[in-house]
Amino acid sequence: QVQLVESGGGLVQAGGSLRLSCAASGRTFSNYVMGWFRQAPGKEREFVGAVRWSGGNTYYADSVKGRFTISRDNAKNTVYLQMNSLKPEDTAGYYCGAVANNWYIPSDAREYRYWGQGTQVTVSS
Repeated sequence: QVQLVESGGGLVQAGGSLRLSCAASGRTFSNYVMGWFRQAPGKEREFVGAVRWSGGNTYYADSVKGRFTISRDNAKNTVYLQMNSLKPEDTAGYYCGAVANNWYIPSDAREYRYWGQGTQVTVSS
C-alpha cells in the first residue's frame, strides 16, 4: 500500500525559508512522478511543482519558479520542496502526490493517484 507522509511545515516570516519532506513507501517509485500541490481555504488545489523520480526532471509553476526547488533522495525514498523567499500568498496546506507516468509531468491534481495528509505552511507579513 502506497503511503506518502509530508513534514516540515510551520510558521515563518515573509522572506524566510522552509523545507518540506515527503516520505514515500509501499512500492518502487522509479516510474513515478512526485508532485507538490498547495491548497488555501476556499481555493482549489494548486500545482506547485513536480519531479520525475527516474532522472530527476523537474517542472514548476510560474508563481514559484526561482524560489522553490524540488529534489529527491533515492536512498531515503523522500522528495523535498525547498521554499525560499516565502511570501504571505504562499500560505496554504501543502500536499505531496504521486502518479505513475513515463511520458509527461502532470500539473493537474486529478491525475495524481496517491496523496499525503498535508502539512501547513503559514507565512506572516
